[in-house]
Amino acid sequence: EGEGYTSSRDERFLYMISCFRPRLKQVIRVQPVLDRLPSLSAEEREKVRAAALQRGEVEGAEELLRAVERGPRGCGWFHEFLQALEHGGCSLAACYVNPSLSQLPSPAEEADHDLCVHLVQLLHSTLVDKMQTVQVAEKCLQMGIFQDEDLDRIHTVTDNRGNRDGARELLSRIVHKKDWFSPFLIALRETQHGGLADDLSGNTGGSHLISLVLMCGVLIYLSFVLLLKKQCRVLTQICYTTFVCVFHLESHVSIGDRSVSNLNENLGQSCTTSDSDEDEVESRASPEPDLILRDYQMEVAKPALNGENIIICLPTGSGKTRVAVYITKDHLDKRKRASEPGKVIVLVNKVPLVEQHLRKEFNPFLKRWYQVIGLSGDSQLKISFPEVVRRNDVIISTAQILENSLLNAAKEDEEGVQLSDFSLIIIDECHHTQKEGVYNNIMRRYLKEKMKNRKLAKENKPLIPQPQILGLTASPGVGGATSYSKAEEHILKDPFRERITEIMTDIQNYCQLHPKSEFGTQPYEQWVIREERRAAKEEKRKERVCAEHLKKYNDALQINDTIRMVDAYNHLNNFYKEEKSKKTVRSDDDDDEPAVSKQDETDEFLIALFHAKKKQLKELARKPEYENEKLIQLRNTLMEEFTKTEEPRGIIFTKTRLSAFALFQWIKDNPKFEEVGIKAHYLIGAGHNSEIKPMTQNEQREVIDKFRSGNVNLLIATTVAEEGLDIKECNIVIRYGLVTNEIAMVQARGRARADESTYALVASSGSGAVEREDVNIFREKMMYKAIQRVQKMPQEEYLNKIQNFQLQSIVEKQMKAKRDQCKTYNKNPSLITFLCKNCHKLICSGEDIQVIENMHHVSVKKDFQSLYHTRENKTLQDKHADYQINGEIICKDCGQAWGNMMVHRGLDLPCLKIRNFVVVFEDKKTTKQMFKKWGELPVRFPNFDYAAHCPSSDED
Repeated sequence: EGEGYTSSRDERFLYMISCFRPRLKQVIRVQPVLDRLPSLSAEEREKVRAAALQRGEVEGAEELLRAVERGPRGCGWFHEFLQALEHGGCSLAACYVNPSLSQLPSPAEEADHDLCVHLVQLLHSTLVDKMQTVQVAEKCLQMGIFQDEDLDRIHTVTDNRGNRDGARELLSRIVHKKDWFSPFLIALRETQHGGLADDLSGNTGGSHLISLVLMCGVLIYLSFVLLLKKQCRVLTQICYTTFVCVFHLESHVSIGDRSVSNLNENLGQSCTTSDSDEDEVESRASPEPDLILRDYQMEVAKPALNGENIIICLPTGSGKTRVAVYITKDHLDKRKRASEPGKVIVLVNKVPLVEQHLRKEFNPFLKRWYQVIGLSGDSQLKISFPEVVRRNDVIISTAQILENSLLNAAKEDEEGVQLSDFSLIIIDECHHTQKEGVYNNIMRRYLKEKMKNRKLAKENKPLIPQPQILGLTASPGVGGATSYSKAEEHILKDPFRERITEIMTDIQNYCQLHPKSEFGTQPYEQWVIREERRAAKEEKRKERVCAEHLKKYNDALQINDTIRMVDAYNHLNNFYKEEKSKKTVRSDDDDDEPAVSKQDETDEFLIALFHAKKKQLKELARKPEYENEKLIQLRNTLMEEFTKTEEPRGIIFTKTRLSAFALFQWIKDNPKFEEVGIKAHYLIGAGHNSEIKPMTQNEQREVIDKFRSGNVNLLIATTVAEEGLDIKECNIVIRYGLVTNEIAMVQARGRARADESTYALVASSGSGAVEREDVNIFREKMMYKAIQRVQKMPQEEYLNKIQNFQLQSIVEKQMKAKRDQCKTYNKNPSLITFLCKNCHKLICSGEDIQVIENMHHVSVKKDFQSLYHTRENKTLQDKHADYQINGEIICKDCGQAWGNMMVHRGLDLPCLKIRNFVVVFEDKKTTKQMFKKWGELPVRFPNFDYAAHCPSSDED
């Protein structure tokens, strides 16, 4: 449920980090903050710690900020980071990143701080020589500048290395605090260090010259830097500010004046100017490439250059994106000459494509004349999308960002964008404009406006400006036309499979469930899911638990059919370890109390059955003679291709993350692959819906870059790499038992761009995959014939068909919206109750449920805590699902998982997953139902009342 959680507060928080990054790097002490970030993974933690130790605090702070930005970020992540800064002795850093802006230092305060730090640096040797470290540190603790941790560290350094090193530690810590300078001067005076305080404050009696020289030393240095950058116009202001600062120092203990702010502002302006100058020099050093189209590219571009809405259908690798860049420039040039506003948005369906299109195509060719920006959910700079649109001429964005902003525009209290804000919309991989996809939602809006314009035209009213539409694809598809008979299922002789099916038969006999489908198939999986839900509603626990276990065995059969026996064995072994852990829990109140087993007769039968067969399964999984037929064929294909090609570069496409990771492990474990020079890595998606740890967008980018450079020459990928990614060097593409439709086939084959490339399908002889691939080849031919027929169609017939399809699409959407509206259950939520799906214990009523951020459903029942235990979830830890760091909640009576503990603004709350409960309706004929998602439940719950559950200040 946390996957979609992205609040405006989160965005502001990241924006604050990006704005004040240079300053944050100077004022963050890495280790104390790191100790207070439990949600940060061990791997990230070690990376940050190593950076701080090897390259210094500033580099360590940079690595820490990157880790926070990379994520994954769960509920309450910004609160945790803020608390870590405040309690880790970095209160000044906390002021900068607090999204409320209530404590953000003003420019004058920033200038004060910088000058005070410079003064300490200039007088550093004097302070180190003369200061009695422990006395001053203890006084700073009393005054609230230091925390206990600061004092302990200073004591330790002083005891071990002497007073001078202790003083250095004290000074390095104090400059990271908020409003530290004046209290530090008081601490010096009260510990008999008045002379040092006078030196720092400029109150030196007759020796005003000393403070003048000190201040001028700082400012002349800054002036010299500016002089080198040819910013002479600021020098007069600096000289004036120098004397103002000196007189100000003479009259006040605390440094601070608007003149200092003026200096800071001028320095900021000059720095900005110098940066742009450097950019200009850099751009002059690398001239823009010429934007020239080939004849065939110009031919397909002509209708778009004339302002028509078209789809450009060119094979992968033939330069569709270059054509789009040419059309974009031509469009904006014409708009500029006509003094009309022009704005282009390029929509993509995968995050890596944003950076790729920006870096390799749009920015190099357009940056000289137009502002170009790339924006995705992975972008570190989280500023408002409407503001990005206003500031830039060309925006390359994931389609979901535009869709979200279009939705916001419909709300009164939100700022959004309209389609009319753009003059050209380019849709990359436009074959995804189907069903309920985000592309289709955007285009439906376009069609509605088009229909509205027809009505306005009849009424002689002003029309809504509409953008030109340009679609790009290599494979528009035929929408599944022409059915093909299913191939017969062929099961190879496989003793591991036989043992699994024996166990499944024993379970079916035990619970008297007898399906008509074959073991290890999709129909069997659908049947067992239906049976589990039916048994839960009918309170037949024995059948429900058996169905749940049968599904796991069916998963294992599918894994065994795809990859190795050992992967299937590990899948089952991990499941039963987790089950045993859930069914054996300790009391939350007493760790010394012996663990109590929550197993009933059914649990004991199922766990004992697995353990009775476990040794035999483990032994079979290790026998190479029973290796999967597909793996043998894959090995032969790889060995052949990587030995006959001079510089081989290949991609294996597979269905699931588990199979991608397992194939990578299989290749890594086989030394023969290394001998022929295979350097493999997997490439998978970024979501959290799998047992396998997801890849972040940065990790995906690193792997793709390694593949391009040759450090990796074989990618094992899920569909994340199937479309659009520009990997020109690839000369081998293998689809490993993965056959979907003709679009995916064309897209995957399009990854093989190099000359004399190989495209292969590896599948079991009886799986039906080869037959389906033949169907896709037939469909591809149909697709190209269909394109030719559409091109030859009379204009009037073409326009009529298009208009009918457009009207049909709008009507279908309206009908669906009405159906969804009818489902809303407007009665009191108290009319429903929730039962544990395993033991059918009453958990809570609907009136005990409240919703956070329109997605997280939490129970606010007063005695709810007495119904569950909290336990660590190893699987979630492996997945680095940070938003569930406080553990999994399980039923106290039966060990059934209910959901997870989440942190919301400092509160620990039980977040429930509806799939773990039976919902009872008091006023319906079908009184009990089960749901996969909360959105399916036709009940509207109130928003979470934070004030009602937040501890009052009197309790602090």
